[in-house]
Parts: sequence; structure tokens; C-alpha cells
Amino acid sequence: VQLQASGGGLVQAGGSLRLSCAASRQIFSGYVMGWFRQAPMMEREFVAAISWPGVRTLYTDSVKGRFTISRDNAKNMVYLQMNSLKNEDTAIYYCARSATFLESPATYDFWGQGTQVTVSS
Repeated sequence: VQLQASGGGLVQAGGSLRLSCAASRQIFSGYVMGWFRQAPMMEREFVAAISWPGVRTLYTDSVKGRFTISRDNAKNMVYLQMNSLKNEDTAIYYCARSATFLESPATYDFWGQGTQVTVSS
């Protein structure tokens, strides 16, 4: 396993989900980890990132105060806690790793397969 995201599902608006991403140690250790999402007919967009070993975090404006990114370096895991979900959060969510602390998808070189999050009204 290199990067494997899980935890997606169907949730009502206002609800919560916790996404998990399992990583191989050689991919995870020492790197920035990020979450991205892609809705139908839309480009992939940055959601959140966390530095190594986890002191700094970065969020896109639309999820600030609702989503929290975290990492467990002993388990090679990164998480995305999503609260107060909205319809517009519906997308496939991807975890990825980068050597830099940036939002651009082009700076991430390893990607997981994605997990679907669907928020219903």
C-alpha cells in the first residue's frame, strides 16, 4: 500500500465524517500530506495540508472552521475530520504527499485512489 484513502460515505448536511489515509512509511515519513477533492465536472481542488511532523496546517477558505487535518506519524496515517458538512462538499477526496507545503496539486507526487463523500440535503 502506498496511499489508500477510506472513510467516505453518504451523510446528511450538517453531519460529520472522518477520512483516513494509510501510507507506506517511505512515502509518509518526512513529507507534507494533503487532502484534495474533485467534484463532477470540476477540477481537483486543494482542501488541507499538514506539515511534517504536524506543526503547521493549511486549509482552503471554504472548509476553515469545519475541517481538521491531522496525522499520526507512528501509524503512518493522515486524517481529515469533516464537520458541518454541506452539499458543496460532495466530491471524491484524495490524499497525497508533497515535499513542499503548498496548495498546488502539481507539487504532490503520490496520490491515493480517492474515497467518495456525498452530502445530501
